[in-house]
Amino acid sequence: MRKLIAALLLAVCAVAAPAPKPPKLVLAVVIDQFRYDYLLRFRKDYNAGLARLLEHGAVFDDAHHIHYPTVTAVGHSTFLSGAIPSSSGIVGNEWFDRDSGQSVTSVSDSATKLLGGAPGVPGSSPHRLLVSTVGDELKMAGRTSKVIGISIKDRSAILPAGHTADAAYWWDSDSNNWVTSSYFMPALPDWVKDVNRERPFMKYLGGDWLPFDAKDAAAPFCTMVNGDKKVRFCGRIEATPWGNEMIEEFAERALVEEKLGQHDDTDLLTVSFSSNDYVGHAVGPDAPEVRDISIRTDRLLGKLFDFIDKRIGAGNTLVVLTADHGVAPVPEVNQARRMIGGRLSDAAMLGGVTAALVSKYGEGKWIASVSESGIYLNRKLIREKNLDRAAVEDTVAEALREMPHVFRVYTSSQLMHGEVPSDDVSQAVLRGFFERRSGDVVLVQDPYYLYGASGTSHSTPFNYDSHVPLIFMGQGIRADEYYGRVAVNDIAPTLSAILRVQEPSGSIGRILSEIFE
Repeated sequence: MRKLIAALLLAVCAVAAPAPKPPKLVLAVVIDQFRYDYLLRFRKDYNAGLARLLEHGAVFDDAHHIHYPTVTAVGHSTFLSGAIPSSSGIVGNEWFDRDSGQSVTSVSDSATKLLGGAPGVPGSSPHRLLVSTVGDELKMAGRTSKVIGISIKDRSAILPAGHTADAAYWWDSDSNNWVTSSYFMPALPDWVKDVNRERPFMKYLGGDWLPFDAKDAAAPFCTMVNGDKKVRFCGRIEATPWGNEMIEEFAERALVEEKLGQHDDTDLLTVSFSSNDYVGHAVGPDAPEVRDISIRTDRLLGKLFDFIDKRIGAGNTLVVLTADHGVAPVPEVNQARRMIGGRLSDAAMLGGVTAALVSKYGEGKWIASVSESGIYLNRKLIREKNLDRAAVEDTVAEALREMPHVFRVYTSSQLMHGEVPSDDVSQAVLRGFFERRSGDVVLVQDPYYLYGASGTSHSTPFNYDSHVPLIFMGQGIRADEYYGRVAVNDIAPTLSAILRVQEPSGSIGRILSEIFE
């Protein structure tokens, strides 16, 4: 009986534990395309930043993205908003804008200008994000906090930082410069201009990407010089570990120049390491390059943690780390080990849908666009032919269901009325549906099947795409391993509790109070 009472008291105390004292700095890290199992598979090779997080952090072993599609923009918008696409409006990396009749990206904004890149190029902004972020809530609470986002990708820098951020910086491959947008400021800061004048990418030209544990005779994965056809050309610097190195170096510079962690209120720095995603798409999760870049990411995080501790003092930073999505195995790799999986044809899928529509309703350009958010029908043509849109959607859905390796099909009419099963896949699709922006018909392929002729991809609601790391580390955080299922959406309300601000407007997560000491 005493043991039972003691256990109950401990449980009550854990639930009632107050949030930790707000830190000087929150470092919010996303590793793009970093599956949860990378923490396990490569654990013996981690001895820096990831090792520190695993040993001294609150580690959640069953954290998931609970939306569909699991892609970069959606994952990054969820990170510090706690929202799902059905409320945030971020339904994919890009989607078809029915008002303009054009495809748009999650952050494209023709009303802004790119600063630091070629003149006259439009910039980017968070104006399509319909909810607030933790950084926005800090600002709206009247805090003197600085909020800055950094990544190679514009969406990965902008969406976590939010509407009121002081800055978001990303890499422009056309100019080989760090850039921002006129949305955030009228001119690029002098310190960023200085970085660009230093041409940081130049030091990697002529370099070989060698395995971290390579012997002198080891062959490089690739080289930044395309002079020898016997050596695979790395391509753009984003698709190498050097892209991540530039991100980390730029983050250090921002910490110094913006005096982050040295203001009266908590500053927020979001850093997204994008190169893991470029590499993973090209070679897949089982390739040695993925192991290598994961180990190098561990070292970069260790370098960044040490720099921050030296600058603002150990124990003054709260770190939270996650990933925006996972990735599927390369289909040919799965087949070689007698696993299911294969490649599907976009052309065959669209051809079958178009044939069904033409057969039933006559000739016409029936498909307006296709994106991660679904198939967009030509609504103008549907109106001109005086057709019932729901019936046309059903025709498309029926054609898709007859195709091989189609797992589920949902129509806009079904999703608008919540007429879907209660299983996890259907609920993920429902959470990812925003009527004004999502497609008219949403398709989910069978597990391990993907569209694309080479490499691999992600976007599905299955575990290999949804299961990601989630780790908190800092003063007042109980270091332990937590096995209960949680969502990435829980990060924002937990940070809000620690920072003592209002939860973001669209947050659906819960406060992870079990990690508070």
